Amino acid sequence: MSAKPPVLLRLLFRLARSSLARFCLGWAFAHVSFALPLHRLRETATLIAFHHPQPGYSVHILLVPKKAIASPSSITPKDAPFLADVFLTATSLAAELGLGSTGYRLVVNGGAYQDVPQLHFHLIFP
Repeated sequence: MSAKPPVLLRLLFRLARSSLARFCLGWAFAHVSFALPLHRLRETATLIAFHHPQPGYSVHILLVPKKAIASPSSITPKDAPFLADVFLTATSLAAELGLGSTGYRLVVNGGAYQDVPQLHFHLIFP
């Protein structure tokens, strides 16, 4: 049986799921991504890739759009350049990290499985 997360962490995740947080996250990535204190692995016109702040895997990289997209179901045809960037960036990072031959996963969560209301992809290797 796993231990429950501390009260503050549960509160932060509850706050992160709010509509205010969705607006703030989307706005931050869209307008002030240059000021976010992240070690960028890649940055394109449509996305930022960086190490997950609380990795669950030996390789755990987040790929986040530079515009507010709440979830996978919110993707529109106008987001095609972002989706192309996701796959090109993920395969480039996987090759750079030597994961091309060993394998990796590119995961996106939606609905109840989405902890933060901003679309993001996880590039992971166990």
